[in-house]
Amino acid sequence: MDFLNAFSHLDWAQVLHLTWQHITLVGVAVTLAILVGVPLGILMTRFPSLAGPLQASATVLLTVPSIALFGLLLPFYSKFGQGLGPMPAITAVFLYSLLPIMRNTYLALTSVEPGIREAARGIGMTFGQRLRMVELPIAVPVILAGVRTAVVMNIGVMTIAATIGAGGLGVLILASISRSDMSMLIVGAVLVSVLAIFADLLLQWLQRSLTPKGLLK
Repeated sequence: MDFLNAFSHLDWAQVLHLTWQHITLVGVAVTLAILVGVPLGILMTRFPSLAGPLQASATVLLTVPSIALFGLLLPFYSKFGQGLGPMPAITAVFLYSLLPIMRNTYLALTSVEPGIREAARGIGMTFGQRLRMVELPIAVPVILAGVRTAVVMNIGVMTIAATIGAGGLGVLILASISRSDMSMLIVGAVLVSVLAIFADLLLQWLQRSLTPKGLLK
């Protein structure tokens, strides 16, 4: 009953603002991770000796607790007057997003049937043409699976970023903790969960839409 009462007394204008802020922060970070992670995945297929070190480095970053990573980034951004706010949060989520996107790109491209690759070579396609017209379209569903993982995981991570003034739905949760308001805490957690589920369903639809018809089961 307290939960329903807290839900009905929410400032929905603020909730919408914080939700949009949360989406923007995660969206910017994951977009940057796609712009860096996909080329790194492609690079690993060209130079396999780089695959181990790059994936190991990204794995190490992923094991660093988010609150610790925010703390490590604060002194760096403080030099530019950006110590508190969105920049450390976006950077941390960008780093967390690299591994699933980079790894899925690499796995998807190396899983392309050798016969398909040879057929493309046989008709005179260059590496760039094969990549753009043959391999990437086949790899897109697996790459998007990595993006889905990154988005859903980091919607939760970005909630913690409210502790460094980044904004987002974590503001509601922090406010409820400071007031010892369990009902508001549950409301904040539910809103974050709903956002993560909605994002996952949207990306699942996009993944299926971009899957070549021949690969659909």
